Amino acid sequence: MKAETYISVDIEADGPIPGPYSMVSFGMAVAGRMTGRTFERRDPESETFYAELRPISDDHDPAALAVSGLDRDTLIRDGWHPAEAMSAAAAWVREVCGDTLPVLAAFPLSYDWMWIYWYFMKFTGQSPFGHSRCLDIKTLYAAKAGVPVAWSTKRQMPREVRSTRRHTHHALDDAVEQAELFQNLMLWRGGDRSTAAPSVTEEA
Repeated sequence: MKAETYISVDIEADGPIPGPYSMVSFGMAVAGRMTGRTFERRDPESETFYAELRPISDDHDPAALAVSGLDRDTLIRDGWHPAEAMSAAAAWVREVCGDTLPVLAAFPLSYDWMWIYWYFMKFTGQSPFGHSRCLDIKTLYAAKAGVPVAWSTKRQMPREVRSTRRHTHHALDDAVEQAELFQNLMLWRGGDRSTAAPSVTEEA
């Protein structure tokens, strides 16, 4: 069985859905690798990818765009064309994963996956994560803690699993922060569910 490499992904957008609105930036960080039942944590700052994108439509929600702190006129002038950005991102994923399977991890997965998958398919015709190689960090916590998904906000998680980094709404910062949360949860034994925890090696 092939090993899996987990890529933490965070996106910022100027609206609720792709197509009518645009993804304005995204960040990726290698969080770790799973071989069988052994999880290997990686330094999330050592292998990263970041891009700011040119908008694909005139429609945008100023309040949504303001969350990212990015300027629309600057993105129109200087942002990567989405086809170039997604092609470069796919090449980066292939490079950092080597002969392992890429798996996208996000919190919450539903939002970031929707944008990234749509952009990969729209502008490159394929996704390095296939159509389903993804993991929801929110669900990972709910399953390990034995709590409802509604109780799986970061604020409700034990301090020992939360990242020590600030959530800045800069896509790369947040991808790195999210990678740290993912690592902590992979190593966390989750109360009486210790028998399900993988063995662990330190980062390469």
